[in-house]
Amino acid sequence: MHLPEALRSLRSRDFRAFFGAQTISQIGTWTHSVAQAWLVLSLTSSPLRLGLINLLHWGPILILAVPSGAIADRVAKRRLLMLAQAAQACAVLTIATLVATDAVAYWHVGILALGAGVANTLFNVVKNSFVSETVGRDDVVNAVALTSAAFNGARIVGPAAGGLLIAGVGLAPAFAVSGAAYLLGAGMLATIRVDGRPRHQRRTTIRQDMAEGLAYASRTPEIRALLAVLFVISFCTFNFSMWVPLLATNVLGQGAQALGLLMAAVGVGAVGGALTLGTLVPHHPPLALLHASAAAGCAVLAALCMVDSVWLSAVALFLMGYASVITAAGCNTALQLGATEELRGRVMGLYSLIHGGCFPIAAPLIGAAAERWSVSAAFFVWGAGGLAVLAVLMGARWRRRSHAGPLESYP
Repeated sequence: MHLPEALRSLRSRDFRAFFGAQTISQIGTWTHSVAQAWLVLSLTSSPLRLGLINLLHWGPILILAVPSGAIADRVAKRRLLMLAQAAQACAVLTIATLVATDAVAYWHVGILALGAGVANTLFNVVKNSFVSETVGRDDVVNAVALTSAAFNGARIVGPAAGGLLIAGVGLAPAFAVSGAAYLLGAGMLATIRVDGRPRHQRRTTIRQDMAEGLAYASRTPEIRALLAVLFVISFCTFNFSMWVPLLATNVLGQGAQALGLLMAAVGVGAVGGALTLGTLVPHHPPLALLHASAAAGCAVLAALCMVDSVWLSAVALFLMGYASVITAAGCNTALQLGATEELRGRVMGLYSLIHGGCFPIAAPLIGAAAERWSVSAAFFVWGAGGLAVLAVLMGARWRRRSHAGPLESYP
């Protein structure tokens, strides 16, 4: 296929199918996210209870991400992805039925969020370790960037579709569309020829594999540095499913359509960041770039405490999405390229543990801070706190450099 260099990964048939499946299923995910947030706020009007739902959805990552990485290094990845997509579809279609029959209660949302979270944990870990198997090694950076673009491009269509569906025909159709997207994504994954099987059968136990992965990450400076930056950006800015609904409803006093617009603004910025990374950074993203983009994202989050208009909020969220995704996708790329092939699943399990595991920790804290003080105060505390931690990390890096002399790109 004759494609621009920025889209070179799409020359691979398997990656095209993988890319299409990701785009469709992630549209469903963000439609679900908007509908779920709107449902919880409609049922409870409580930022804290919204935070608890996010805790239930993302909490399984804290327990299951590392074991999922070990499993990904043992079995056929494509089949695991299809199984996880089917489980997510079941959870979303169940809540669609409950809403349509006017039988939904807050505890229903919590249980189904937990079930979807278990499936989502397995899906994200396996997906991240499967990308490199659908393309050649020379195209891994571009493939990861395009996958990130697909994920974040869904922030444009999914939230907009969710807002329009909620405003036009109600919550139940929004959930139903999300479930259908998961099923369609599973069908597209079935067309991929590579199965993602491990080259060698492992004779160790899952526990031994997990310990090996943790030991490898702890003794490898490049991996440690990347995971530290990833932690900051994930804990501070990536809780969009908390920040954006609270901004739209509690600060701006807007409805479902404005919520969809603001979520879409994040998505547009995120796609721009992913495409910028995939086009302009052909090899390992330098750690200095990742620090700078993380600092920019945190600075914009802190500045949101002073914003009081929808359009200015949209601009700020665009910039936050742009900077945050450069950091997250850059860390993803560098971790995949830096890890050995037999340990890639476990390294990406750690990536998923940090990137997704920060959500259930931060979400209830954000909700509690917003309820105790104000949403604007929470914006400032999380943004300024992220900048402070990044400054400490950079200071430590410079001190090691001054004592050790010239270093490689990663400390």
